[in-house]
Amino acid sequence: MRAVAIVDGEHYVSVVRHALAELPYEFVAAVLVGGQEKLRGGEDYGVTLAPDVGEAIERYTPEVVVDLSDEPVLGPQERFALASRVLARGVPYVGADFRLDPPARAPFTVPSLSVVGTGKRVGKTAITGHLARLLASDRNVVVVAMGRGGPAEPEVVTVPPTVEALLELSRAGRHAASDHLETAAVAGVPTVGCRRCGGGLAGAVFVSNVDEGAVVAARLDPEIVVFDGSGAALPPIATDRTVVVVGGHQAPDLVGGYLNTYRLLVADLVVVTMADADTDWRAVRERAAATVRPGTAVVAATVRPRPLESVRGRRVAYFCAAPRSAHATLAGHLADVHGADVVHVSGNLASRDALRSELSTLDADVFLVELKAAAIDVVAEAGVARGAEVVLAANDVVSVAGDPDLDELLLGMAKFQS
Repeated sequence: MRAVAIVDGEHYVSVVRHALAELPYEFVAAVLVGGQEKLRGGEDYGVTLAPDVGEAIERYTPEVVVDLSDEPVLGPQERFALASRVLARGVPYVGADFRLDPPARAPFTVPSLSVVGTGKRVGKTAITGHLARLLASDRNVVVVAMGRGGPAEPEVVTVPPTVEALLELSRAGRHAASDHLETAAVAGVPTVGCRRCGGGLAGAVFVSNVDEGAVVAARLDPEIVVFDGSGAALPPIATDRTVVVVGGHQAPDLVGGYLNTYRLLVADLVVVTMADADTDWRAVRERAAATVRPGTAVVAATVRPRPLESVRGRRVAYFCAAPRSAHATLAGHLADVHGADVVHVSGNLASRDALRSELSTLDADVFLVELKAAAIDVVAEAGVARGAEVVLAANDVVSVAGDPDLDELLLGMAKFQS
């Protein structure tokens, strides 16, 4: 197996040469990443020294990069950063007690985009829905969504599901707030639901039926397919372009560190969501911009609820997955833009016990709900039992003032040569 070695000057050259000879690889080059303690000048490692790992991969086309370095030259942060650069070029990265592989991606012949996140609850599905609605204005769009509660066989949804239909699914034991159902409901485009289990450091999945879902999607004769990731997991499909969604509430070191660096390096566009005054989104945007490939746009945006039915003049309880710090802003938006009398905002869709506690004393005319987690089996059921109207909420995404227009960037990414 052709390999490029990562070496440092904290090891004597003779030790490194012995390791290169002993290890079961055909070393074709090495990259000296730093360290001076054991170097005297004119060192000969027995292979060509490349100036950096990117050039070494491009010139020598290794099948693996083997890290023979150690502290203090490459600590954990530096090693993850280097690993990300290697994985972004499609090459495995191995060390004495680890192996990192780039997520496998199956080929796909239809023009395609993927939307992936740097974690759960960062607004990724909101971006997918927004993108799908935008593209559907002038072309046939299909979304393939994978989730931890998705169906055992790829499921095609061509008619936006109603609350009543979702309640029927829930009562039959289905997860009625799966991502493909949410996207079908709020975007109004054909959606293929898939499932996945497990998520690796770089976003690979252990098991999924997305490959089958991609075949199903292609049979629907789309002009473009949008693949929706799940949490921080990547769709196992080689899409033409990738949108990476980052939460403005996330820690900057998390966004630009570990193997999120890899995610940012494969991005063609980065969207920093939740760009509100009460998050540290500017630091997050700065960290993301410092990590992406040159020329990759990083745009900050806000996510705002849009009821799918009028709630004007009505007493509304809004149920979402947003952090508490955003609740006042969301309530203000519903009041100012949609005319709602907001009596309660809950961010507890992921906590059934907390929801039930809230619902026990809640009085509202309308239960407005994001289609996530316990939206149907707890909130919608409670609303129906009390005679309240249950209305689904979509999310609109808008760039912050001074940033590039998000819609123009998304439409630009979706331009393909015929």
